[in-house]
Amino acid sequence: MPTRGAETPTLPGKDASGEVAPSQTSGMRKWIRQGARNPGLLAGILLLLPFLLFALLPTVFATHDPIKTSIRELYVPPSTEHFFGTDELGRDVYSRVVHGARISLASASLIIGIACVIGVVLGTIAGYWGGWSDRVIMTLVDLVLAFPSLILALAVSAALGPGLRSAIIAAAAVWWPVYARLLRGLTMQLAEMEFVTAARAMGASAPAIILRHILPNAVYAIIVRISIDLGLAVLLLASLSFIGLGASAPTPEWGAMVAWGRLYFLTEWWIGGFPALAITLVVVAITMVGDGLNELRTIA
Repeated sequence: MPTRGAETPTLPGKDASGEVAPSQTSGMRKWIRQGARNPGLLAGILLLLPFLLFALLPTVFATHDPIKTSIRELYVPPSTEHFFGTDELGRDVYSRVVHGARISLASASLIIGIACVIGVVLGTIAGYWGGWSDRVIMTLVDLVLAFPSLILALAVSAALGPGLRSAIIAAAAVWWPVYARLLRGLTMQLAEMEFVTAARAMGASAPAIILRHILPNAVYAIIVRISIDLGLAVLLLASLSFIGLGASAPTPEWGAMVAWGRLYFLTEWWIGGFPALAITLVVVAITMVGDGLNELRTIA
């Protein structure tokens, strides 16, 4: 779930023209070297890498058809043939977890992507022009943030109807204010800097200033925020699917698999246990990557 506030990150150095200063290049190299020495960041990347490969090449890593049923192989425990066992319909749990990586990671990326685009546009408008546009946009932001994220997402998803598309729209609808607030603060800070003042004095239009000077300076802060939010988006999507407002059967989505597997947890624990483990590992890995990037944000 989206956090309620976003600290404005330290901005990288620029020269008077608003272009990357010469020292910025060496600073980026230093940032890369520091990142290579960050054990948390490296551990997060290594932990996340298998799931990224699953998402990119599910047919390569899956050993069975994820939706094919087999009456002869119901509730088979983990073995060399079925690494994670089979479920109540004889489907291979490992293959479903592998294919579920694409659904969960792609859906989470889409959620954050939609929220980021809406939030960046509205936040930049509010921060640069101010006035009535700022008041209207920030009033809407405060209105959305006034409700608990999960409750609001449940309401939107229920109104749209069960389904993965509805869950994505609902999650994005409660997430964009985080990026709007972040970009508003960054834009207000950048608009007062000398290189923006110089560009304005040289006759640059507002869209040109935003595209050439403000957004390039805010990219790193956005990337850090995205890296932190992706894990939360995976968790929110799984939560919506768990209660029946996300992906529907037979789609191999992790949250839906955990929801069905809970009915057999005391006897066939692997049905819901391995999808739950996958969610945990992905959220932990993405959080570690986000925290690692957040620690490095002042180096570049």
